Amino acid sequence: MKYYILFGPPGAGKGTQAHLLVEKYNFLHLSTGDMLRSEMKKGTELGKQAAALIEKGDLVPDEVVIGMIKSNIESSPSVKGFLLDGFPRTIAQAEILDRMLSKMESTVTSVISIHLDDSLIFERILHRAEIEGRKDDTDRTTIQHRIDTYHQKTEPLITFYKKQNKYFEIDGTGTIEEVFSKVTELL
Repeated sequence: MKYYILFGPPGAGKGTQAHLLVEKYNFLHLSTGDMLRSEMKKGTELGKQAAALIEKGDLVPDEVVIGMIKSNIESSPSVKGFLLDGFPRTIAQAEILDRMLSKMESTVTSVISIHLDDSLIFERILHRAEIEGRKDDTDRTTIQHRIDTYHQKTEPLITFYKKQNKYFEIDGTGTIEEVFSKVTELL
């Protein structure tokens, strides 16, 4: 089984690229953001807790996220691979993921990082808010907090996965098709 991690700052286009990769390779896209938004829309207790954290730009607890991911993996044995989008976001989460996959006699195949400068992140997130109507994408302070959280807590994963020779970075500027071409070239 293949396990790819789509990595990059908020607004880098991970979700867009994941949808294209699902169509091309028949992978299952595991977007923690989509899973949590689904819980929020349903009004579940998890959804209410997640909404309060997300609106402040904070991260949802590891045990909640890994539980959702594990459940999706276990319930999808016939797919060709998985695209993890939005997880892991910290070294602790990466270690939890490694342990979980090890128990399944597997490992992360590779990490595909879509790099984007902070100025473009703001532009893309605000544009996405207009298109998708995502409330969590409209407040500049929240966006800045998410970017800062990414730099402080998520960027250390670059070194973590480089040490495993699993980290590959592409430039996320350009059209959706140009970025997709770079991603598929890596795969």
